[in-house]
Amino acid sequence: MTTPNIPASGIPGPVATPIVSVKPIVLSAPDRGHDLQVRVSAPVTGRDLPIILLSHGYGSSLDGYGPLADHWAAHGFVVLQPTHLDSKTLPFIADDPRRPHHWRFRVDDMVRILDNLDVLEAAVPGLTGRPDRTRIAAAGHSFGGQTAGMLLGLRVRDPSTGRVEDLRDSRITAGVLLATAGEGGESLTPFALEHAPWLSDQDFSGMTTPALVVAGDADNYPLTMRGPDWTTDPYTLSPGDKSLLTLFGAEHFLGGISGYRAAETTDEHPARVELIQQVTTAYLRHALGIDGSGWKAAQEFLAADHPLGRLESTPPATDNP
Repeated sequence: MTTPNIPASGIPGPVATPIVSVKPIVLSAPDRGHDLQVRVSAPVTGRDLPIILLSHGYGSSLDGYGPLADHWAAHGFVVLQPTHLDSKTLPFIADDPRRPHHWRFRVDDMVRILDNLDVLEAAVPGLTGRPDRTRIAAAGHSFGGQTAGMLLGLRVRDPSTGRVEDLRDSRITAGVLLATAGEGGESLTPFALEHAPWLSDQDFSGMTTPALVVAGDADNYPLTMRGPDWTTDPYTLSPGDKSLLTLFGAEHFLGGISGYRAAETTDEHPARVELIQQVTTAYLRHALGIDGSGWKAAQEFLAADHPLGRLESTPPATDNP
């Protein structure tokens, strides 16, 4: 399906401002094998800034996802990006004993960031005291979406122990899950069962934290037998206030969210990326109780017959002040 290159206009939001970005800020993590490196991006002005923890996809790093991190920071958020252990920027050994536990280390990375907000704020000149720690969201793409989802209440069975893990963090009050894994079992390919066994028994029934799920209807990801609708499972299988943005013609990297001119993007589409930027910003401002006008406009803008995508919610979202 060919999608017209139509600008994603019509969704109001705050005016973009200059940003500052500092990396790497190193958090001690002796139990991890490598200290945790974090990038912090924030607007140079403003106070009471909400916080987004952004978890990268498999193999990426704190340098990825500039189209999202830069946009969110320029529009009033503090964006915190870890480099997880599966990053290609770190030394990697094929038989590394940590490999089967990468999914859990990722969640621990996010919790470590929340536990060290004082350190991260102090490392960025002029940032101390400006973030609003009562408004925190988790976001992630692909593997990073599962990471964010576990902070929202997604339960995963540890393939090493057989225990079901509930790693919800009450400090996280909203989420954005982009091209994220769906249910396990018969939905998975043999490759997924062998290389990502932590996907085999996911339970979305406890993922009650409000979230926006973003899915591409051409995302034929090799981990599933079901095709593109697999990435809508976090919306269809989880309770509570959820919304789904379906992007027409979008593949796994959703038009280019993982980086500017990133080689892995097979469906480069600037207008699609712009739409994701605007809708996610509007959603997070709504879900974190800042301003609901942009989200209401986004719902109207994408209600029906829009060439870029469709936005739906269940139950119908209510406007925040």
